[in-house]
Amino acid sequence: MEKDSRPSWDNPMQFVLACVSYAVGLGNVWRFPYLCQMHGGGGFLIPYLIMLVVEGVPLFYMELAIGQKMRLGSIGAWSAISPYLGGVGIASVVTSVYLCVYYNVIIAWAFWYLFHSFQAILPWAECPANANLTGRLEECELSTPTQYFWYRETLNITSSIEEVGGIHKGQALCLLLAWMLVYLCIVRGVQSTGKVVYFTATFPYLVLTIYLIRGITLHGAMNGIKYMFTPKLEELANPMAWINAATQIFYSLGLGFGSLIAFASYNQYHNNFEQQAIIVSLINSGTSIFASIVTFSIYGFKATFNYESCLERVRLLLVNSFDMAEDSISMDNMRHWMAELNSTHPDQFAALYHKLENCSLESELDTAVEGTGLAFIVYSEAIKNMPLSQFWSVLYFFMLLMLGVGSMLGNVTAITTPLRDSKFLSRHFTKEVLNGLVCLLCLLLGLGFTTRSGNYWFAIFNDYACTFSLLLIVLIEIISVCYIYGLRRFEKDIEDMIGHCPNWYWKTVWAGVGPVIIIGLFVFYISSYIMGGTPTYHAWDKDLGRSVPKVYPVSAQVVIVLLLLSSVCCVPLTALYVYCKKKDPKEGVVSCPLTSKEVS
Repeated sequence: MEKDSRPSWDNPMQFVLACVSYAVGLGNVWRFPYLCQMHGGGGFLIPYLIMLVVEGVPLFYMELAIGQKMRLGSIGAWSAISPYLGGVGIASVVTSVYLCVYYNVIIAWAFWYLFHSFQAILPWAECPANANLTGRLEECELSTPTQYFWYRETLNITSSIEEVGGIHKGQALCLLLAWMLVYLCIVRGVQSTGKVVYFTATFPYLVLTIYLIRGITLHGAMNGIKYMFTPKLEELANPMAWINAATQIFYSLGLGFGSLIAFASYNQYHNNFEQQAIIVSLINSGTSIFASIVTFSIYGFKATFNYESCLERVRLLLVNSFDMAEDSISMDNMRHWMAELNSTHPDQFAALYHKLENCSLESELDTAVEGTGLAFIVYSEAIKNMPLSQFWSVLYFFMLLMLGVGSMLGNVTAITTPLRDSKFLSRHFTKEVLNGLVCLLCLLLGLGFTTRSGNYWFAIFNDYACTFSLLLIVLIEIISVCYIYGLRRFEKDIEDMIGHCPNWYWKTVWAGVGPVIIIGLFVFYISSYIMGGTPTYHAWDKDLGRSVPKVYPVSAQVVIVLLLLSSVCCVPLTALYVYCKKKDPKEGVVSCPLTSKEVS
């Protein structure tokens, strides 16, 4: 391979911004705050930061080193380490395909909400009128306007996964638009991506900063921020807090997909990736904490609004039931009056008691929501109550759009880079055509998520398509580097590229701590899946106006098993194919494609 034949980033800053744009995604905004809320606020930061040091940064460093040394995509890089490991790269590509197929649907949803934000009254701010114009739609009144807009207007969801329903034309058009946007960003490979990341990597920070300034000025925002930074240290004894911290670091940095290897393969050979790995990892984790402060300020506003609305309903109920003056009961003296009325009118108060709501600010703050529920329901609920709600809605959903597109650049690059490394494909297709074909294939596969039952299948892919395979992929990666390629050999490669050997910290994690943590996560995942029984999902019941748990049908369970096994099966099948093809079974490890002489 000639050193000038491969395109490269214009400068190291482009590479750093590409990694930041890829790593800082929707998970930083909608999953990390949820985990903080679930595991004792600020107390969760302790296991999170420990896992960042002993797992996240070293594995991020390792993948960048592999990509920069081999100057190949995931398939070529692992095949260069050993032909028997080519299946690791294929498994990464298959997993990235699964991710691209369903992840871009989130961008389609962001487009949908963005377009609906340009209205005098946000469509999720109030319930629509019924057919006779005599009242509000019953389904909306049973739930909330934001839930109704999400489940009925956005998804038009069926009552179970077995009811397929037709394609939602609006969602299909938004998905087409999402893929057109992604294609325009990657059409010419790193030449296009390198320009786009200047915007996708920085704009979300501008929006988060604006939202932080607005958030902390909202009524009740400090209740949420105080909740976040009040640690419940007893959560440190909870194994799930440590497991969730490890998995959040793992997936937030995008390990195992092949994207980091692909990005690093376009670096100059002597680029200082060690420094960049530390910088990107710290930026990623810092963003998660920053986004959590913003989110908890919104949480505090929403929780305080709901709490005070609850108190107002109780106040009006008491005033009307006991014929009291309008201003006699306030939120401050309500507890006093409830005790007074209970003692002076016990029978009347007892008859009213079942109508009195139990208003609690703490319980409002304790309600943990993640994923689409946080991004498209909770945030929408808060935005509709803000002054100039249309402006804040446009700003928020455009930020989601940029976060999603930034991550998709890495996801698609993980697929296209190994394909362009293929001599056959690069000879018969230009990179513009090849990139277009990948986007078209993913678009066609993703149309299934725009059907009325598509959100249930989205949940299956989100829960099962990547987790199992990525754990196994990264475990094989770290064992292969340390014990097949050889840690000392890897050490010398790094010294050849950046001018010094990795210190004891990196080597200790790669050779010992990292594999132990990943094996622990792998065992936990398998045991949780087995002991969890038949997998279930939440189906929307329009008659109740809420989600109800249901068991996945056999067909969905078969899909789950296929998702779990299809990518990881590439590893043994490829190794078996290479073994059968080789005449000399001793021919295993091959040299790296580049040496110091070839790049000097």
